[in-house]
Amino acid sequence: MVLNYIWIGFFTIAFVVALFKLIFLGDTEVFPAMGLATFEMAKTGFEISIYLTGVMALWLGFMKIGEQGGVVAGLSKLVGPFFRRLFPEIPKDHPSIGSMVMNITANMIGLDNAATPLGLKAMEELQTLNPKKDTASNAQIMFLVLNTSGLTILPINVMVFRSQLGAADPSDVFIPILIATFFSSVAGLIAVAFVQRINLFDKVIMLYLGGITSLVVLVIWYFHSLTPEQAQIVSSNASYLILLSIVVLFIGTASRKKINVYDVFITGAKGGFEVAVKIIPFLVAMLVAIGVFRASGCLDLINNSLAAMVNAVGLNADFIPAMPTALIRPLSGSGARAMMIETMETYGADSFAGRLSSVMQGTTETTFYVVAVYFGAVSIRKTRYAITCGLIADFIGILAAIWVSYLFFG
Repeated sequence: MVLNYIWIGFFTIAFVVALFKLIFLGDTEVFPAMGLATFEMAKTGFEISIYLTGVMALWLGFMKIGEQGGVVAGLSKLVGPFFRRLFPEIPKDHPSIGSMVMNITANMIGLDNAATPLGLKAMEELQTLNPKKDTASNAQIMFLVLNTSGLTILPINVMVFRSQLGAADPSDVFIPILIATFFSSVAGLIAVAFVQRINLFDKVIMLYLGGITSLVVLVIWYFHSLTPEQAQIVSSNASYLILLSIVVLFIGTASRKKINVYDVFITGAKGGFEVAVKIIPFLVAMLVAIGVFRASGCLDLINNSLAAMVNAVGLNADFIPAMPTALIRPLSGSGARAMMIETMETYGADSFAGRLSSVMQGTTETTFYVVAVYFGAVSIRKTRYAITCGLIADFIGILAAIWVSYLFFG
């Protein structure tokens, strides 16, 4: 129901704004731009789904090997006590736990393409426990919000774009992103735990959260001790080293058990096409609405209004040029990426706005995209409070990004 209202709202507001611009401002290009956006975003949605088919086949195949070899079960046992308290509905040793762990790990090291199929597999496994197939369960909402809050340890993609756009030190946003995304993830966890009445002061939860916090602090300290050049090399190599190590571990453990890893991979990979086909209508619907909303000028209107309010109260408005990235981030990952690049090209990669937009891009995931894809893959239409909690995490993440950027670069 929430997605229904949001979807209608995007089109309605965009049409009203565009009509006003045509009648009162004489903007004769706004409606053609909106019309072209519908076709362009429909094409984009289909292309993303087709691209995901190969990626999902690859990682679902590897996940099947990991399951057969026992690695996924081992990871599930490692985080079992923590997840049993965050996901009390999930039975002990359920396969969804392993998929969720792998998804969160892939997100943490900045491997979005690897994370998506693992997340979709986790959502499908959680759906088997869902008594109301068209309504998101508590476990599915907790997982989705943890996913959208996007705890990132190695923001490879952001640093690559900064390097291409001439940043003197592409990795200078690493620590700010790590801090901001940590705040975002904690906010998302607290928001869902509050609604679901999960006791975050449980000893086991506190122990695991304390361990994660210590790990984040250790990573910050380590990278702070490196030169900029060393930090970029280490972060880039570490993420793909971890990725390939996981693949080798899966294959090695399965081989020791005399499992035909090739046949197992093929069996798991066959599910990639089926999931990708399910996603297409949900993804196209959401992307077209976002494209029309952006083409109408609504985002520009929101940004200009925000600038006027900030200037009116006499606050430092240096962060305003980076706000388009923050505003579109919950709606479109590619759109936010384009906004980040545009900001760095306009103001400079090493400007305050350029750095802040980079931090914002790396702080959270694309909430509406994740909701459309993950829930769409299992035909969930009633999202309950998932979007609200996801946006709370986004909001806190953006505030943290602004604060930490002033702290480091202001």
